[in-house]
Amino acid sequence: MTGGVMDPLPAAAVAAAAEAETEEAGPAATDLPTPQVSERRDPDPSRMQMPQGNPLLLSHTLQELLARDTVQVELIPEKKGLFLKHVEYEVSSQRFQSSVYRRYNDFVVFHEMLLQKFPYRMVPALPPKRMLGADREFIEARRRALKRFINLVARHPPFSEDVVLKLFLSFSGPDVQNKLKESAQLVGDEFMNCKLATRAKDFLPADIQTQFAISRELIRNIYNSFYKLRDRAERIASRAIDNAADLLIFGKELSALGSDTTPLPSWATLNSSTWGFLKQALKGLSVEFALLADKAAQQGKQEENDVVEKLNLFLDLLQSYKDLCARHEKGLLHKPQRALHTYSLMKRPATSAAVQSREPESVEQLESRIMEQENAIQTMELRNYFSLYCLHQETQLVHVYLPLTSHILGAFVNSQIQGHKEMSKVWNDLKPKLSCLFAGPNSTLTPPRSPQDGVSPH
Repeated sequence: MTGGVMDPLPAAAVAAAAEAETEEAGPAATDLPTPQVSERRDPDPSRMQMPQGNPLLLSHTLQELLARDTVQVELIPEKKGLFLKHVEYEVSSQRFQSSVYRRYNDFVVFHEMLLQKFPYRMVPALPPKRMLGADREFIEARRRALKRFINLVARHPPFSEDVVLKLFLSFSGPDVQNKLKESAQLVGDEFMNCKLATRAKDFLPADIQTQFAISRELIRNIYNSFYKLRDRAERIASRAIDNAADLLIFGKELSALGSDTTPLPSWATLNSSTWGFLKQALKGLSVEFALLADKAAQQGKQEENDVVEKLNLFLDLLQSYKDLCARHEKGLLHKPQRALHTYSLMKRPATSAAVQSREPESVEQLESRIMEQENAIQTMELRNYFSLYCLHQETQLVHVYLPLTSHILGAFVNSQIQGHKEMSKVWNDLKPKLSCLFAGPNSTLTPPRSPQDGVSPH
């Protein structure tokens, strides 16, 4: 890599690197697949429709993506197992008009199948697995994360048309995990099923490497900024909820003060009923403070749902793009020179032995291995270009989601306006009830001073 831009690799190095990684680490769901020389399977005709014009360019809008589906994920009562309690979720799809029950492990298998079938696409990450001692807060946070995950998947153009998604959202039979695995085994990955896969290079711009490096840096910066925005939004929502708790306690203390039944000695009151009058007024104020607490709590919850969650959704998308870039580099750029050097060291003795023996069978076997290697190199080179093709489209998809920023800011502004407006009304309704608290000499009422009213030093 030079100057932050990925340089094209020799095809032999690419294939050898993939082969070396397979031998060392074995197949991993998060890595790009090793090229297969097996016969290509017939793809699903419904997924083979080529778009008009340049197929590299996406024509989707944010509204179109959001309208593809809305999936709800809700907790259902825990079921006690022999040793542990099992958390289940009711997953409801608006598009498929379906409602199914899923456990976290079902999401895990679904996630693995997506990575297997779409290794060159943005597959959002799953929230962490439940740890021992997980509390309600953790379970609720994971439910929200699973909801964001499945909605991003359901609105992703290639994912939304795949049978694996339909199975996960609508299959109500037993053992959904095996059903998902069977469906994924019937066909290869996206490269094996796309008519354009072998021609991806023809649609790529000449400066694709430079464009990719610039876009990656831009999206990294956007992610960092939105991460900070999300943290501040969480703090604002949390403060609103804390404010609600403080207002409620404040009102309860006023009520407790007004309900105090301790006898008041006559020598202290001088036959005045001021304290009794004040107690009655204080007791009645708790209702307004409870209403203020309710309004503040509503504002905090609304900001959690409409602002923080949308920020988290966008961050999940950006993180999946970063993960995709990491998979791309891990599959195509790691250890190429070392693998190529190892391959050359293995080839020289084999060639020398075949020439010295001059046995036809040895020569034929060597030629066969060389031909297989060349096929693998060619396939890996095609996959390299197809990976860049998909990366180009996924970059466009991230930019399609960028207008979500205006949705988030709009929700934040509306929440602040509505919250302050509703609380201001309650405060204004409360003010006249304070008049009895400001009794001056001879039972005349003295209204409270405003903060601007100063006391003259003269």
